[in-house]
Order: sequence, then C-alpha cells, then structure tokens
Amino acid sequence: MAVGVLCAVQGSAEAIIVQAVERTGGRLSVTRRCADLTELLAAAEAGLGRLAVVSGDLDLLDREAIELLHRAGVRVVGIADATRPWLGERLAALGTDLVAVAPHDEASAGDVVREALAILGGAPDEATAPGRPDEHVVRRPARGLVVAVWGPTGAPGRTTVAVNVAAELAAAGRRTLLVDADTYGGSVAQVVGMLDEAPGLAAAARAAGQGTLDLMTLARLTPTIAPDLRVLSGISRADRWPELPSSSLDAVWTVARGLAEWTVIDCGFCLEQDEALSYDTRAPRRNAATLSALEAADVVLVVGAGDPVGIQRLVRGLGELTDLGLGSTRFVLVNRVRASVAGPHPGDAVGQALARYAGVTDAHLVPDDRPALDTALLEAQTLREAAPGSPVRRALAGMASRIDALLVAAPVEEPVGETVSA
Repeated sequence: MAVGVLCAVQGSAEAIIVQAVERTGGRLSVTRRCADLTELLAAAEAGLGRLAVVSGDLDLLDREAIELLHRAGVRVVGIADATRPWLGERLAALGTDLVAVAPHDEASAGDVVREALAILGGAPDEATAPGRPDEHVVRRPARGLVVAVWGPTGAPGRTTVAVNVAAELAAAGRRTLLVDADTYGGSVAQVVGMLDEAPGLAAAARAAGQGTLDLMTLARLTPTIAPDLRVLSGISRADRWPELPSSSLDAVWTVARGLAEWTVIDCGFCLEQDEALSYDTRAPRRNAATLSALEAADVVLVVGAGDPVGIQRLVRGLGELTDLGLGSTRFVLVNRVRASVAGPHPGDAVGQALARYAGVTDAHLVPDDRPALDTALLEAQTLREAAPGSPVRRALAGMASRIDALLVAAPVEEPVGETVSA
C-alpha cells in the first residue's frame, strides 16, 4: 500500500517533487497538496499521510508545527534553498527529519524521494544524518546538567530555594543559569533585582520556535548578575503562558546545557495535563513549562513546607511525580522547619512523617530564618550576599553541595565558531 505524502512546497519545485513521488512504483502517493500550514496540519491530524514535504519558508512554520506533525505520526522533509544556506540550518533546528535542497530537475527530485523513503522506517525523533546539513553548521552544545526546583501548591519557597541554590553553585565556580519557568507567579526577576520587562524566557522560546536559538542568542537574553551566574527571567504576567510551548522550551533547555554547567529552573506547582478533556482539538498546555522542565531535568529538587499542611502536600506531590514518571533522581528539601508548628523537635517530627508516609529518609531540612530572608528580599540580594552566616544560608549551601556532587566531568563538544564568556 502506498504511503501518503502531504506536499506543502512553494514555487516550481512542487510540481517536480510531485512527479517524482508518483514515479516510485506505488510506494508513495501524494494525497494532499496543501496551500498553507493550517491545511497541512489538518491533513496530518486526519491521517491522510505519513510523510510531509514542506518548504523552509512556509509561512508560520515553526518548531511547534513540526512537533504536531511528529505527534500525528508524520515524518517531515524540509526543502531548503541553495541560495539561502541559513534556511537549511533553520529547518534542522526546527526538528525536521530530513533537509534537502530544492530539486531543479528529475534526477535531483529522485534523489530527494529516495532519501525520504529511507527515513520512513525510523522514529520521528531520531536524527537522520544523510539529510542534515554538514556538521560544521549544526550547533551541538556542550552538555551541562539541569536541576528543576519543584514543589506543591502553597508557596513552600520554590523561588527562594532556586535562587539561592543557583547562587551557591555559581559561587563554587560552576557556570550557572537560573531560569524562571513558573507560569503562575514567577518572581525570580524581582527577587534578584532585575526589571521584569526583560525579554527572558519568552524571547528564548520564540527564537527556539523559529529555529534561531543558539548560544550567542541565549547569552544575550541572560544577563550576568554575579560571577558565573546568569538569569533568564520569566513572563511578566500569568496570562502570557501560551508564549511558552513545550516544543520550544525543550530546545531552550538543550541550548542552556551548552551555556552553563548547571541550569536551575524554578518551576510552577501544577502538574495537571488534562487539557484534552476541555478541548476537541489540539489543546494548549497551561503547565507545559513545568512539565517540560521536569522531563528535561537530570535532578529534581522537591520543596515542601515544614508544617502539617505542607508535609501533607509534599507527600501527595511526591506521589504525583512518581505516577507521572518524573524526577527519577530527586532530592527532597523541607523548608521553614520550626518548633512553633512542628513541636519541640521539629527536625525529628518532619523526618518521621516523611519516612512513614513517603518513604523518604534523607530529606534536607532548612530552618525558618525570617530575619535573614526578609533582609535578602528587601535588598534584592541572595542570602550569600545579604546574610552569609545565617542558618538558612548554610542549609541551602549544603543542599547545593549535594547537588553539585552529581556533576560528572564529560567530554565537552563546543559548537564551532561560537564562544560565550561569563
């Protein structure tokens, strides 16, 4: 049975490709010639084809569109222009399975079709070497590690922990990137004294969606606020969450691994992904940023509050992470541990509760130290700067040391022609 081909190619190359497809002896057949991206996506979701051939300059083509085609089980062949070599790089960055130069005659069209047939046997997310541009134009970042700081609802102190753990990692000489991916109430910019109008994560996601995000672009979006510490601020209003699609954020995390040895992501609290229950078409994902960060994370730092309600939420949150298969490597941190709400021996009480109800025996406890925290917030500084000798700072520095111990030296593969200074 012939494999259906969806063709969304502009210009004279379309007719040449269609004719070459029809000469495959019944292996391929053009089932829809699409005028625009909307028609292409509709045909893919309707199951009209398993292979899409698209022009690199097709209007509105971005990383999210490629991901939607892959979800529909469609492999994507991008048609570049020999006179515009950057178009091939963009197509590769968007995640197409094959990048080919627009054919100009029957022979070159036949080559494109043969390469397309060769990729139909693999999975949509596998890299396909024959159709990629030469290695020297594909940016391959050096690999750093990602830690996602997550905690259940109730403001257990996720941002405070993320900011100060990142600051301690940077102080230890690690190139560190702090990212605000909380789509409900992101506040990293305010905590560290930055303007919340900075483009930040939304701009990085837009660049990733268009296939233009590289190390230099990400470096320009991440100002340095301390030695070895960069910040990628979040969205300024909660209603801007649609600007952070998971397909784009996945690319942001990949490039971030090349910019920093540690990328610390401050996540939102919600893990729900039942948007499909409310939509009969492709649903927007309100919690895409949090889920994308947790899926990409090498380490998940789970933060809970040290009071009876906070411990209950923490236990349930740990169960949610396990059910979703997230955070296989995780640390549990209990914040604001104090005798006034946990009894005369708060550390023992919290430890016993977590061991009994969550099976956690090595939770890291952070004492409540309101004066130090208030001073740091008032001065828009990290605890290391505002209260270096405080108990809460020492506890968070210990947590950072435990995390940093996981960093294993690996061969660094620097992208050609790009260097970024701290």
